[in-house]
Amino acid sequence: MREICYLEHLDQAEALLRPGRVEILRQLASPASCTDVGTRLGQPPQKVYYHVKRMEQAGLVDRVGGRQVRGITEGIYQASASSYWLAPALVGVIGERRAQDEMSLGFLLSLSEELQSDLARLARATGERPSLGMSGEVRLQPERRQEFLTDLRSAIESLLTKYGGADGAPFRIAFACYPKED
Repeated sequence: MREICYLEHLDQAEALLRPGRVEILRQLASPASCTDVGTRLGQPPQKVYYHVKRMEQAGLVDRVGGRQVRGITEGIYQASASSYWLAPALVGVIGERRAQDEMSLGFLLSLSEELQSDLARLARATGERPSLGMSGEVRLQPERRQEFLTDLRSAIESLLTKYGGADGAPFRIAFACYPKED
């Protein structure tokens, strides 16, 4: 089972977002037959099978085995990932994007879309990928906000200058600063 299944195609999103399918996926966190899932959800196995086959076609579910039951082979299925992400590009930008500067919410949204796409691509790759995630909170008085942003930009630019040479493996740095809702 992969860690992330990044849905970039509309048919995958449609396969996932039909009523009841997310609950079927939850039941398939560990291998199970359609009969097992149907029993747990109080649904006929045929109905569960219909949904499972559609999700299998979309790459959301994998057949991982089978067992003989009264002369027929019953499939054993498992969710293909432990997490499913919808790519923002599935809907995309409606209308034209307004010009954005680095201090706009629109810029931050675009950055988060790029970050999500990069992380999904890394999750598909094999092998360990060294990474670093940080989160913190500061409290700013309105009159000190610009001073903080200037200091922050200076600190980041200093690090980029210090470590931005041509040698070594490239790493992308994305930094977001936004008001936290209390």
